[in-house]
Amino acid sequence: MTATQNQAIPLNGFRWMEGDAYLFDIDGTLLVTRDLVHRNALHHAMREVYGVDTTIDGIAYHGKTDLGILRAALERMGISGEVFEAKLPDALNVVCLDVAANANRIVANVCDGIPEVLARLKAAGKLLGVASGNLEAVGWHKIKAAGLREFFSFGCFSDHCEMRVDIFRQGVDEARRRLGENAVACFIGDTPEDIRAARGVGAQVVAVCTGIFKNDELACHAPDACISSCMELLAG
Repeated sequence: MTATQNQAIPLNGFRWMEGDAYLFDIDGTLLVTRDLVHRNALHHAMREVYGVDTTIDGIAYHGKTDLGILRAALERMGISGEVFEAKLPDALNVVCLDVAANANRIVANVCDGIPEVLARLKAAGKLLGVASGNLEAVGWHKIKAAGLREFFSFGCFSDHCEMRVDIFRQGVDEARRRLGENAVACFIGDTPEDIRAARGVGAQVVAVCTGIFKNDELACHAPDACISSCMELLAG
């Protein structure tokens, strides 16, 4: 890689290559799945563990964690918070086992520019991680299906965190544990929740419009940069 390729590219004054650790969301940021494996696993867990035959249809799940999605779907069916919490470990286990059993059916389309950006960051010696609302086993299955597993040194997921900000806090803590307390973390995500969570932990954030949210829906939350896809990071 040449010096020009390594050079940080200003995006409205934001020099995206100057961070120490980069943590990527999965769905809508790294990849988009074209299957029902994850969705069906959530449905299976609600039916088997809570005895409720429902779906996540109608739930505004973009930016939510798996725990938050399950809670919202079950709450509208009358499942109390107490029952939800008591049975949650069993439900999460069902989700993970179901996804593992059907992992060969995952169809993961990598978002534009992702392989190139990951390769550039890795070549520059940056620490790469995942910060996702998926359960850990689910998230890694998607990343493996997309052929991206080799790029990432660690991941932070929703197994024990219902709020995205707590997942991001774990990501910052892990980056600083590995690199030192002054390490600068930058998150890359496709939802307003990613921006809010990054700001909640005092981190940089690049918003990317490869999910369902458009530029104006993300830019109004004041990320450090808002781009149509990660291809823009490669320009110049």
